[in-house]
Amino acid sequence: MNKSLRKITRIVNVANVPIGGGFPVSVQSMITAKTDDVPAVIREIERLAAADCQIVRVTVPDEKAAKAFADIKKSVSIPLVADIHFDYRLALMAIDAGADKIRINPGNIGGNDRVRQVLKAAKAAKIPVRIGVNSGSLEKSLLKKYGHPTPEAMVESAEKHIRLCRENDFEDVIVALKSSNVRLMIEANRQFSGKYDFPLHLGVTEAGPPWQGTIKSAIGIGTLLSEGIGDTLRVSLTDDPVQEVRTGFEILKSLDLIKKGVTIISCPSCGRTEVNLFDIVKEVEARIKNIQKPLTIAVMGCVVNGPGEAREADLGIAGGKNVFLLFKKGEIIDKIPESRAVDRLLEEIEKFSENEPPNNSGGYR
Repeated sequence: MNKSLRKITRIVNVANVPIGGGFPVSVQSMITAKTDDVPAVIREIERLAAADCQIVRVTVPDEKAAKAFADIKKSVSIPLVADIHFDYRLALMAIDAGADKIRINPGNIGGNDRVRQVLKAAKAAKIPVRIGVNSGSLEKSLLKKYGHPTPEAMVESAEKHIRLCRENDFEDVIVALKSSNVRLMIEANRQFSGKYDFPLHLGVTEAGPPWQGTIKSAIGIGTLLSEGIGDTLRVSLTDDPVQEVRTGFEILKSLDLIKKGVTIISCPSCGRTEVNLFDIVKEVEARIKNIQKPLTIAVMGCVVNGPGEAREADLGIAGGKNVFLLFKKGEIIDKIPESRAVDRLLEEIEKFSENEPPNNSGGYR
């Protein structure tokens, strides 16, 4: 994707993370531990921070959780968002506890007066609010008007609450229009983006288990990002939140929106393959997962396309008849037996300087 095609939205800061304004798309996740189990929440946040998660959301379903939120906030440095449903008083407590952002679903928070109180407190604390419109919890009046959740209904819901924010002189807003229906989510965000410059938080909500959810999220989030729409994202998986973060970064990497970590190019294998490619790729993937150098490596088992793909990568190995050729910047630098292929590739990855220009300029391959 051409980064210049990104829609430039207004900038909203979540602590030290700028959202919108052409800043890099940030990756978020949400804690699965019970909020009142403070040690468990802190451990999970630390794991997410180690995976480079940039913003973390914590649910605040009751007063016990709201009180725990204050203890959590004191113990972590990553920006912390309070997720509020049904009870506006919990939002007020979370703001007092130091929340860096409040996420509310106006459709279930209980009326304009209560939303006004949340906005007033957020403005005083100088923190933003994310308006979360979800196709599964649209206002009854909109469901009656449109018959069922539609992109137009979702955008109208967001517009209603943006008007309320503006009436209260509150513009520090991020908007999310989410659905488990990928096409509905895409079209709602397209329509909203065409009318407003508020930054958009992208996500396919309740996307499902890892395999299915990753595909749905990649299509929904990736389609919008490829069109220049979106400023921050959360991949929703029924899985370890760390996997959500990794998936989010892979979506960004696939669109050349970030240069972070190792990208593997590998062939699907066929009858021409004469090396144990599946196991080799799995081993490479396991051993490079924590390497943050932005480089592309090829692991190929085909004598037809293998050498060409390996030459295009920063580093690559191409196998044939139980041996591999090792490529660096398009040049063959070694010939190695299959048993040594992964170790030798890892040696070169470790030696590869982050200051070396990538072999691929980041355009279309």
